[in-house]
Amino acid sequence: MKAVERFINKLSSIQCPNAFNPYSANCVIHDSSESAQIRRENLRRALNGALESKARTIWIARDLGYLGGRRTGLALTDEAHLRDYGAIFPGVQLRKATVGPVVSERTATVIWRVLLRINQPVFLWNVFPLHPHEENNHFSNRSHSKEERNIGEYFIHAALDLIQPERVVCIGGDAERCLSRFGVSSEKVRHPSYGGQADFMRQTAELFGIVDQLGDLFTHQPPS
Repeated sequence: MKAVERFINKLSSIQCPNAFNPYSANCVIHDSSESAQIRRENLRRALNGALESKARTIWIARDLGYLGGRRTGLALTDEAHLRDYGAIFPGVQLRKATVGPVVSERTATVIWRVLLRINQPVFLWNVFPLHPHEENNHFSNRSHSKEERNIGEYFIHAALDLIQPERVVCIGGDAERCLSRFGVSSEKVRHPSYGGQADFMRQTAELFGIVDQLGDLFTHQPPS
């Protein structure tokens, strides 16, 4: 789809100081020469899967993290959950882009525990679609800058135009405040990090009508 290709090409062209673009750059420590290409393809398949599945919900968090999206090219998704994409977007198969063992991220683990319970297609995105890191420390996370937020605004609107969701859910207050500045209405749930896991699971369960499954979510029981 031409709109998907334009989106990915534009995203791949961004360069910001102290921010890793997983769609055009290869990490000298954890990547191979094909890693950026694999991440572009992962995003392409995720976007096409969302369109083919007629996803009507998008979850938006703040930035890509160094244990998750920096490695996979996918918001709120670590390498341990790449296979789970096929559960919400049937037929979508994604590849691990890095070398070495599979790396998991705590936030992604909680996010996907809930996603697999909701049992409906949900597209995942970030306010700033790259991985912002501290100067001279590529394997750290920082909040995006005002300039980076302006870049993110373009891609938020582009993603919304592409997916056409009926429902936008912000993961955390930072994301909700940014979308409010962008003029985008959304629902907010607490981010699962920094002690927010229980609130996140309870709030998403209420939003998506799976309160009866809260016990299984808290005890890590797999969906039946």
